[in-house]
Amino acid sequence: MKKIAVIEGDGIGREVIPQALKVLNALEFEFEKIELNVGYSRWETTGEAISNDDINTLKECDCILFGAITTPNDPDYKSVLLRIRKELELYANVRPIRPIAAITGAVGHKNFDLVIVRENTECLYAGLEEIYEDRAYTTRVITRNGSERVAKYACKLANARRKHLTIVHKSNVIKSDKLFLETCQEIADKEKINFDDRLVDSMAFSLITEPWKYDVVVTTNMFGDILSDLSGALVGSLGLLPSANIGLNQAFFEPVHGSAPDIAGENKANPIAAILSTKMMLEWCQEFEKASMIEEAINQTLCRNIRTPDIGGHSTTDAFGDAVAEYIKDTISSNSK
Repeated sequence: MKKIAVIEGDGIGREVIPQALKVLNALEFEFEKIELNVGYSRWETTGEAISNDDINTLKECDCILFGAITTPNDPDYKSVLLRIRKELELYANVRPIRPIAAITGAVGHKNFDLVIVRENTECLYAGLEEIYEDRAYTTRVITRNGSERVAKYACKLANARRKHLTIVHKSNVIKSDKLFLETCQEIADKEKINFDDRLVDSMAFSLITEPWKYDVVVTTNMFGDILSDLSGALVGSLGLLPSANIGLNQAFFEPVHGSAPDIAGENKANPIAAILSTKMMLEWCQEFEKASMIEEAINQTLCRNIRTPDIGGHSTTDAFGDAVAEYIKDTISSNSK
């Protein structure tokens, strides 16, 4: 039985993760749930967003299901996500970009299926910063080890898909990107994966205008963060994008969207990204049959016009989660007859 840490976090994380748990219960997936309270709301009351004990607890779990975190503009607040990624060495952020049958994105494309893999522990998110009254510095860190391991993971994904890798960089201007590009090229050669490379600015345009050209995209931390959020326009909403943070022995699953404090508590947040993140978690746990039921349940729910406001509907967060869970229960019941 897997030991899974469940962290709702802040804002709408406290609304969408319960929907993901409804789906897990409907699928009759047995796991040991370890609930942790970390994030900004805890920091407000205790002065501590996450403790060393919390990190040790997370290290003892197989994986983590995570909602969302608010990061305030306060120099005393340290990012919970960055700390977890570093402490657990969750080196690869994986974001599948696939159309949802019942939803049309902002640009109308339907013929795309790509995965953006971003290095998850370095770049501008390495946490090396100096703040002064009239200037500030953030050090961009690119290492061969970090580049090698994310490239190897991206090649592994590509090998199981269409065997093509696109390396995204800005090495014509940012010299640290030359190390990333050359390292990824070396790994792709060793793994016998076909590859090309694109500058990040032209890649942003190409992703929106011709996304069908891409299979697996590998890039640095900041560029991957931007490109994967941009890709939300292809699918239809940031509320539709799941993600995984992969380490050597553990994995962390979360919706791409943030804590959305402007709509928190209104029961209108879209839980699809959280539910699809649960699908990714089940795949990581080798529960492929259970995982496959989730996408069908989401599509069938959308076809019944049960939708949250961000995708043109009037349904509540709870109503959508209930409908997906009920569809799964009905399917399991029918299959057992």
